[in-house]
Amino acid sequence: MEALLETLLECLDLEQLDTDLYRGKNEGNRHGRIFGGQAVAQALVAAQRSVEGRAAHSLHGYFLRVGDPSRPVIYRVDRSREGRSFATRQVVALQGGDEIFHMIASFQKPERGYEHQRDMPDAPDPESLPTLEELVAERGERMPEYARGWAGRPRAIDMRYAVVPYSHGGDVGREPAVAWFRAPSKLSDDPDLHRALIAYATDMSFNDSAIRAHGAGTSLGSVMMSSLDHALWFHADARADEWLLWVTESPRASAGRGFTRGAVYRRDGEHVASAAQDSVMRLGDLENR
Repeated sequence: MEALLETLLECLDLEQLDTDLYRGKNEGNRHGRIFGGQAVAQALVAAQRSVEGRAAHSLHGYFLRVGDPSRPVIYRVDRSREGRSFATRQVVALQGGDEIFHMIASFQKPERGYEHQRDMPDAPDPESLPTLEELVAERGERMPEYARGWAGRPRAIDMRYAVVPYSHGGDVGREPAVAWFRAPSKLSDDPDLHRALIAYATDMSFNDSAIRAHGAGTSLGSVMMSSLDHALWFHADARADEWLLWVTESPRASAGRGFTRGAVYRRDGEHVASAAQDSVMRLGDLENR
């Protein structure tokens, strides 16, 4: 797992080609496409490099085309706005001249104000939960056919499931999905790196809550899912190398899409980030995306 994290960190260390122009490497082949979380994290890194004195507080991205993991990705940053408190950046990711991902991100100077949050849900300690390897050994035979080629592959981020995803052999249900995640090795103190890794991790098992509500892949037949977008809001600083609680739910599915939202909490109970995603959730193939 540590070797995979090193590879991911190399991917996030973008090569600068020119002012606001970067090239990024890719992780290993993930069933023929670039992982969406990698694109989100790399685009955020590119945007962060154009901003000083402000921290990212939100991003909204759209996945336009499937990325080829065998080819590098070019990230082009547009400095859209430079206000007194906020700055806005747009990032376009390109492969072979084609735009594969768009993102707009907003950055804010440090500021104090009113605060409130909902309490963090109860969850078992991460140390008490099985590793991915242990989970696959226990539930591998229950995994739906569509997930068997990728669900059990080692990951750069250690994720421990309190509510097992349907893709990993979990039960059908509508209750929120609950998991802990963290980078498996100590990282630098760079807050931008920790935000990028949180952005990466929030695309892991995110849309599973929409599938789990229906048990797709069994009575409904094979399901194909593909993320259409990814939105993320940062409320407070957090370290990606310390355990973070990831709570997700799918309040709605319709028109061949499944909507999911989630919240990230530090272990001390502080709500540090929120996310939302809409995905194609279609029986059969994705040709009409």
